[in-house]
Amino acid sequence: MTWLALPAWAATVYYLLAIVAAWMMWRRHSCLPRPDSSGRAPGISLLKPIRGRDPRFYEALVSHATQTYPQFEILFGLTDPQDPALPDIRRLQREFPQIPIQVHIIAPPSPNAKVSVLAELARQARHPLLLVNDSDIRVDPGYLEAVAAPLQNPAIGLVTCLYRAHAASWAARAEALGIATEFAPSVLVARLLGVAEFALGSTMVFRAEDLRAIGGFESIGDYLADDYQLGCRITRLGRRIEFSPVVVETNLGAASWRHTWRHQLRWSRTIRVSRPSGYYGYVVTHATLWALVAFVAGDWRSAAAALAVRMLAGLVVGAGILRDRRVLEDAWMIPLRDLFGFATWLAGAFGSEVDWRGQRLKLRADGRIAAANSRS
Repeated sequence: MTWLALPAWAATVYYLLAIVAAWMMWRRHSCLPRPDSSGRAPGISLLKPIRGRDPRFYEALVSHATQTYPQFEILFGLTDPQDPALPDIRRLQREFPQIPIQVHIIAPPSPNAKVSVLAELARQARHPLLLVNDSDIRVDPGYLEAVAAPLQNPAIGLVTCLYRAHAASWAARAEALGIATEFAPSVLVARLLGVAEFALGSTMVFRAEDLRAIGGFESIGDYLADDYQLGCRITRLGRRIEFSPVVVETNLGAASWRHTWRHQLRWSRTIRVSRPSGYYGYVVTHATLWALVAFVAGDWRSAAAALAVRMLAGLVVGAGILRDRRVLEDAWMIPLRDLFGFATWLAGAFGSEVDWRGQRLKLRADGRIAAANSRS
């Protein structure tokens, strides 16, 4: 074995850890408290910041409105009274009159408009539990019961969820494959190694009293990675973050390669300024790249081991934990997606500007937004 094969073996160990972490998560979820079916479960206020209309948007809204949880309300916040999503929200109000649904038009005072919206929605919420998720998230029946159940334990301060992606183009399918077989394993390995202060924007459920204790959403209004900042602050209260067994679904639509690149680049640069040590340590996870290096160096055994374990971990997490049926169909693309992922990781190591829903945002080294300018 040459020294050029060492990164391939490091990647092999990493993906073996991902398989172990997936098994441990499956075991842990079997021991979580069962949802409260007595009707005494605490009420939940769903806070939904909206900017634009995502693919399958109304379907995502309906999946929330049809939940059977005893007490919940849905609060939508928009910054534009002409937002194209507003007709769908009004339709939801008409079709589900039994659900308390409010719409608020909010002028954002902080650099992160989404957090400004959330701050106002939190002030309007009337239930003790708050739930925040992205506007395009679709959920299954029983979602609210499942994500609220872990908060029966006072040591848990926030519940979050893994997610899979629905895609309608080859570029979007490649991104969805990366979420299922690259990003999700990295989340599991991080928690296995004790890095557990982060939450995912796919779902965040927490107590309103804990939000007040950290200074409200106003305390994170200058940051782009509001989900990461919220998780950090709640764990500083001495509470921990729990992953629900529920897997939700986001929608990537028919994104182009250009859109996918911009999205992945924003993601990379945001992670870099939020957790730089984790970001640069992530270089070891690019198993396909290191397998190619080992193969060129003449160590085909190291190359084969790295690629085989990487493929297996992707299937275990993507098809097993996330129950993403398309992972099996698209598994042949994993090595190609890995090389694309390395390119975005490398580009993300430089630069400070990101594109977020039509805005160019500049990030400081500490993750704060330095400036924001609307694009023409």
